[in-house]
Amino acid sequence: MSEHWVHVQRDFGAPPEQVFDHLAEHENLAAVFGARVSRLNDGHDGTRNGVGSRRELKLGPLPTFDETVTRYERPEVIEYEISRGGVLKDHVGIMTFSPTASGGTHFDYRIRVESKIPGTSRLITSVLARSIEKGLRTVPGAG
Repeated sequence: MSEHWVHVQRDFGAPPEQVFDHLAEHENLAAVFGARVSRLNDGHDGTRNGVGSRRELKLGPLPTFDETVTRYERPEVIEYEISRGGVLKDHVGIMTFSPTASGGTHFDYRIRVESKIPGTSRLITSVLARSIEKGLRTVPGAG
């Protein structure tokens, strides 16, 4: 089975703290992924969206799966992995936020995609990239 990466970059007019806080909020990811997203629990350290926080996603006809935040460094990095279910294996998502010279945010998002179903990783990567590009239009400062 082959591994593929979704790589999306976008600049926002809003500062990193604002973009980070919006994308850290599990429920806001529904618009980004075009999925149903339900919060399962808050982070271990008492933060709402920090390390250990977990969400359940439902994408179209696919079975639900859970994602758990594994790294949370406001306002710079959010990482997560699939922790239950789904058709992907060894999945990791890495969101990085950096300030731009104009006071906005440069957003860099990488997702490792390797499907348990042979031959589908490339298709999943393509569909996911298009969905994210479209969904990022809903983020504050998207302009």
